[in-house]
Amino acid sequence: MTTDLAKFAADTGVKYFMISFTDLFGGQRAKLVPAQAIADMQEEGAGFAGFATWLDMTPAHPDMLAVPDPSSVIQLPWKPEVAWVAANCVMEGEDVAQAPRNVLRRLIDEAADQGLHVKTGVEAEYFLLTPDGDQISDPFDTAEKPCYDQQAVMRRYDVVREICDYMLDLGWGPYQNDHEDANGQFEMNWDYDDALKTADKHSFFKFMTKSVAEKHGFRATFMPKPIEGLTGNGCHVHVSVWDAPGKAAKTNVFAGEGDGPTGEVGLSERGKHFLGGIMKHASGMAAITNPTVNSYKRINAPVTTSGATWAPNTVTWTGNNRTHMVRVPGPGRFELRLADGAANPYLLQAVIIAAGLSGLASQADPSKRYDIDMYAEGHKVRGAPRLPLNMLDALRAFDKDKALKTAMGDEFSSAFLNLKMREWNSYVSHFTQWEKDNTLDI
Repeated sequence: MTTDLAKFAADTGVKYFMISFTDLFGGQRAKLVPAQAIADMQEEGAGFAGFATWLDMTPAHPDMLAVPDPSSVIQLPWKPEVAWVAANCVMEGEDVAQAPRNVLRRLIDEAADQGLHVKTGVEAEYFLLTPDGDQISDPFDTAEKPCYDQQAVMRRYDVVREICDYMLDLGWGPYQNDHEDANGQFEMNWDYDDALKTADKHSFFKFMTKSVAEKHGFRATFMPKPIEGLTGNGCHVHVSVWDAPGKAAKTNVFAGEGDGPTGEVGLSERGKHFLGGIMKHASGMAAITNPTVNSYKRINAPVTTSGATWAPNTVTWTGNNRTHMVRVPGPGRFELRLADGAANPYLLQAVIIAAGLSGLASQADPSKRYDIDMYAEGHKVRGAPRLPLNMLDALRAFDKDKALKTAMGDEFSSAFLNLKMREWNSYVSHFTQWEKDNTLDI
């Protein structure tokens, strides 16, 4: 593990460091620092005006310093003279409580105080579009059911192979790549890891994928629903909890046996309570797992051209069944299928831990397990909450969920709601062609 960035530069030939942090809207912000200056930056941090990014600050705030975490450093495989390093935001000697990586770090520490170490893996989906973003990049990718299309994935082999080669070189353990359920859509999977490492890798993966796509003349997007009528970009998260971090972990505390009250589909009692927290807080979580106006074009979408949206719209869970919000595909873990590609990599991990710890504290019951096809028989479910219909409903649900807001941190929650309500108000004040098309002659 790297602890000295100046030595890292000397050993690798790195000439510049991108000191990077992620703001509340998921935007990646960076300063390019020459290797000769990195020792001071590692000690003091690179200076930013927080107001100039999507953080809830004013021009009068003092400098915000992004202090690089050397353990996160990654030499850019496609530009080896540059290294990326995730940073923790500090102001006047204190962590900036609203900064997403700090929110996640605090919750990881709270879980660790209880002897719990969350490990996650993400399934990052993206589209390859033309540079203007108007259409998919491959004019021959037109199949009604394009998922796993052999010819289509090979037509974009150069992009997929280059990204996967880089993940192999970085030691991430990528294990499969495929053409996904929408025309022009792809998914790449790598090994699960401790939640902070997964968040850093997820953040870097989005940067790397966009960079490689641009190099090949395409535009990669993680937008939840970039093409009307096609399946959207999900970001499914596989969650397990262990007795120690990293390779020291020996016991999966989620693992149970049998299919009875203390071993439902392979989840232990604590695993069920953690899941219960996810179910209890799902509507409020949606503001963070599905953070844009466009997000709700995915989770409340009509049937797509492929025949299924692969997105939930109701708070239900099941065994190995992909039509529910949560599925338990095997012992000791579950898959949350709620999040989409717009989710902030750090806040996504943070809200899962926050909801899960809340469930453990209250011994939350995940409620009834359903084994039906939700797309065909969802109307038969009684009593399960529907997910928010739009971003405003999600923000209101988050605002009403006092336990979740407290768990995420009061300063973060206030800042997030303030900026996101401004975003919603901007959206609803925008005049659209739809309004003219539908009301001009009324």
